[in-house]
Amino acid sequence: MPRKLPQITSDSSAFWQGGESGRLMIHRCGTCRRFFHPPAPICPSCGSLDVEPQATSGRGRIATYTINHQTWKPELVAPYVVAIVELDDQPGLRLLSNVVELAPDQVRIGMPVHVTFEQHEDVWLPLFKKAE
Repeated sequence: MPRKLPQITSDSSAFWQGGESGRLMIHRCGTCRRFFHPPAPICPSCGSLDVEPQATSGRGRIATYTINHQTWKPELVAPYVVAIVELDDQPGLRLLSNVVELAPDQVRIGMPVHVTFEQHEDVWLPLFKKAE
């Protein structure tokens, strides 16, 4: 599916390029030990500047989803699933992404998923597929 690619910054590069090594990199605070997303130079929980990207398990569950039937661009293939995935690494740590390699009518809230990556230029998009 054609995608608009993100602008890579010093804060976001680990997230967008971690997929090259198969790792879902999320910022984590060295002071309060909380993961947070989107990446930022300051921890939103405690205000610490001691933050850096850290590899997560890449496993989670579908918190909610929608099936999009709109073809916003002629080359866009519909239907597709847009989901909020809560990662197993920390309660409340959620990412907005797509569920792939599964028929949209097979997706369920609570379904275990794991990350997979789709490369476009120098960006590895984190997508999720049903866990084995």
